[in-house]
Amino acid sequence: MSPQYRKLINFSLLLLLVSPFASSVVAQSEHEHEHEHEHEHEHEREEVIEEIVVYGRSLGQKGRSFSASQGLVGYADFSTRPIERVGEFVEVVPGMVATQHSGEGKANQYFLRGMNLDHGTDFSAYFLGMPVNMRAHAHGQGYLDLNFLIPEIISTVRFAKGPYYADRGDFSTAGTTSFDLYDRVDSPFLKLESGSDSYLRALGVGSFDTTSGHVLSALEIMRNDGPWSLPANIKKTNFMTQYVGRFRDVEFKGALTVYDNQWQATDQIPKREIVRGAIGRFDYLDPSLGGDSGRTNLILGAKNDALETGIYASRYKLNLFGNFTYFLEDPVNGDAHEQVDRRWIYGGYFDYQKELTDRVEFRTGMDLRKDRIGDVSLYSVQNRTRRKVVRHDEVDWLSLGVFAEVEISLAEKWRGLVGLRGDHHTYKVFSDSSENSGSGSDEKFLPSLGLAYELTDFSELYVNWGKGFHSNDVRGATISVDPVSRESVEPIDVFADQQGAEVGWRIERGSNLLINLAYFWLESDSELLFVGDSGSTEASDASERAGLEVAVFWEFDQNWVLDLTGSIVNSNFVGVGNINDHIPNAHGRVFSLGVSRASVLGWNWSARVRHFGDAALVEDDSVHYPSTTLVNTGIGYEFESWSLGIDLFNVFDADDYDIAYWYASKLQSESSPVEDIHFHPANPRSLRMNIEYRF
Repeated sequence: MSPQYRKLINFSLLLLLVSPFASSVVAQSEHEHEHEHEHEHEHEREEVIEEIVVYGRSLGQKGRSFSASQGLVGYADFSTRPIERVGEFVEVVPGMVATQHSGEGKANQYFLRGMNLDHGTDFSAYFLGMPVNMRAHAHGQGYLDLNFLIPEIISTVRFAKGPYYADRGDFSTAGTTSFDLYDRVDSPFLKLESGSDSYLRALGVGSFDTTSGHVLSALEIMRNDGPWSLPANIKKTNFMTQYVGRFRDVEFKGALTVYDNQWQATDQIPKREIVRGAIGRFDYLDPSLGGDSGRTNLILGAKNDALETGIYASRYKLNLFGNFTYFLEDPVNGDAHEQVDRRWIYGGYFDYQKELTDRVEFRTGMDLRKDRIGDVSLYSVQNRTRRKVVRHDEVDWLSLGVFAEVEISLAEKWRGLVGLRGDHHTYKVFSDSSENSGSGSDEKFLPSLGLAYELTDFSELYVNWGKGFHSNDVRGATISVDPVSRESVEPIDVFADQQGAEVGWRIERGSNLLINLAYFWLESDSELLFVGDSGSTEASDASERAGLEVAVFWEFDQNWVLDLTGSIVNSNFVGVGNINDHIPNAHGRVFSLGVSRASVLGWNWSARVRHFGDAALVEDDSVHYPSTTLVNTGIGYEFESWSLGIDLFNVFDADDYDIAYWYASKLQSESSPVEDIHFHPANPRSLRMNIEYRF
């Protein structure tokens, strides 16, 4: 056995032993309390499944959650929500914003709790138990591409914000979410969509029963040119199939997903060219940008009332062409680059729960993951033709996470939660430059605490504290020479340390009214990043964020629902003085208001407004990203077998930014670099119509 694997085993054993209750779990007989709680657990399981499928957010979290920032959103809550692109689906998480600075086949850019999450650095996502984020990615650490999701077959979205949950580790400081599929659909259906800018989408969903379970399958084909003067030419194909069966008291699940996408991109453009009238908002400077991407996932799992376990394998590819600075670095050939990623991801997990006494419940688990990255490269290109290699690497990255958690009923109205998580990462980097090759390992222990108090029959108070982290790209941990400048650089730490705290209040009046209030604080020792666009590392100062969040879900009539979310966050660098302490792209205000009407047969309607507050683009706050406000609406009618719908996006045709940055670039006609706002515009007003037939 290799020293690395021996260390992993020793590490996992050590963490399990630190819990004083671990021995109790082993010693306690399997049949203890079994008969007492068997029927109760079975009833709870059936009730939960029923509520998730039908009622969505009305599944109460009081007495279950340990923070006001935990929640669940069911299909009934987002079935009528107008969604222009798949990445926006994550905005069902209160306070979350998804934008895009390039083509729609690329991962979105996310924002939550005053954090520019880039493409997912501090926000994790799981699909059927499989982690979606990618380490040491060609374009960004924690890369979170949700384009393989099919919203129509998502049953629930579970979320939690803050580093207070022992079962979540890497990339989860701002928040985490998990997506689950329906087991089956009542009737197979075919959905056809058409809209502005050559948008076409076809979706077929069907299911059938077997002797022991259900099979669900879906096929999606989408084509879209978008509003751009350079047609996006999106060609997306998406397939999912899932089997869910039961043998005695064990539920088995297996899923296969296959996703492929090709696109062209206009990317962000300099504001100065718009001002002088050289180009329009939807024009481009480099016609060669875009890419292709694909991901195939195989997921197997099993669970009963006490144990949940699963394994997964994922094959991923990406070719991404970008050019953000135009002719700044190379005045002759231009600065266009290609980022390449080829990898396999393997892993597995288990999660075990045991009621030790009437007052004590124990939970433990482990997740193991291996990223075998055969090619992660950066090339200088011209018209998508490779000119030279900037950097080429192969990476092996193995991680083990182990956690233990104890929930204690302290008194009649008090509940306490004590958690400890340990993560061990070991890695090898094989670079085309020997001085940037290397290997190493690191480990992290993350304690967490939670306290809940039942204030009334319908409300609960929470206090939380915990430590978290995101991993940095390990190519930054082994680097010694910048691949572009050839200057010596200092390697970075594998882990970026973070910690946070929260005080929250949850109100639940039946299933009709839910109110969550939370005041949170979050600090990061350093926001070190590996910059995939240059193949180098970039460091920023320590930061601190504090803010207030509110989320309201109100079913004020039988079929009418109002949901309101809002957050106000103050974000600053620390230790740099009051002048240059603004964090670029740290948006301080996010508000969202939605009103919807749904019925089994008849009319349904939805309207939603999202306000994304302004933000500093430079540390001294001299340049601002202006606020954006977008309004979407949709209307539909359901017959016995048919349904018709119309969605209108950006109702008032706002000329807002989708994303904006401040940096220096140089056009071929310019004699010197110019610092400027570079932005990608929000999509203009557009219309989509759909028709659905249920067999």
